[in-house]
Amino acid sequence: MRPNKIKALWNEGKPAASAWLSIPDLYVAEMVSQAGFDAIVLDMQHGMGIGPDRAAAWLQAVSGGDSTPIVRVPWNEPAYAQWVLDAGAYGVIVPLVNDRDEATKAGLACRYPPLGYRSVGPNRARLYGGADYLERANDEIVCLVMVEDIRTVDRIEELAEAPGIDGFYIGPADLALSMGIPPFRYAQDEGHAEACQRVLDAATARGLVAGVHCASAEEANRRFQQGFRFCPAVSDVGALRVGLADALRTIGEAR
Repeated sequence: MRPNKIKALWNEGKPAASAWLSIPDLYVAEMVSQAGFDAIVLDMQHGMGIGPDRAAAWLQAVSGGDSTPIVRVPWNEPAYAQWVLDAGAYGVIVPLVNDRDEATKAGLACRYPPLGYRSVGPNRARLYGGADYLERANDEIVCLVMVEDIRTVDRIEELAEAPGIDGFYIGPADLALSMGIPPFRYAQDEGHAEACQRVLDAATARGLVAGVHCASAEEANRRFQQGFRFCPAVSDVGALRVGLADALRTIGEAR
């Protein structure tokens, strides 16, 4: 089976930098897959018009690159995880996970028996991963559950015991909202920082990975230095927005 690049990095104690995609354009996806990131994430939850058909086409478009393809599914529903895994995703980020039972539901959906209850049907996954996909998928596939509520943080040590998960992925804006903090003003909030650190500590103690959503490469670097090991350094929407603003600013000086 084709190795999971980010899992190999994590096993060496190294972080993995990702690009985050929410625009359902296959040319953009193919371009980003050739850019050299450790992983690329397709966002079905907040991306525009990305259903199972588009996700499958996206996974085909990025398969020529070396980046590990990850999909954030729209809901903690086993069918979503199994659809994208059968289509060739090497990892799933599951949102809206609030307790150990929900984390277990997510984790076991990504594992074949006897470890979980993923149904056998990896038709495209075998084309991408290799003929021995069924034998090795449980070891290579990644499942990260999201932490988006302070009540989840309060029981994070219990979630860390859920079978089938590889770690946590913090949604900092949603976490901030649950704490009564404006969603994009959490960076200077001490309580928010402590909550993120608690998630990191719980993951580390259990041998799991902790990741956090980042708005820039600079923020990702800071999080890597803190000990987080999965952070997006750029998004397609963000790069487009910044590039357009820079171009307008530059030509504006000459107008």
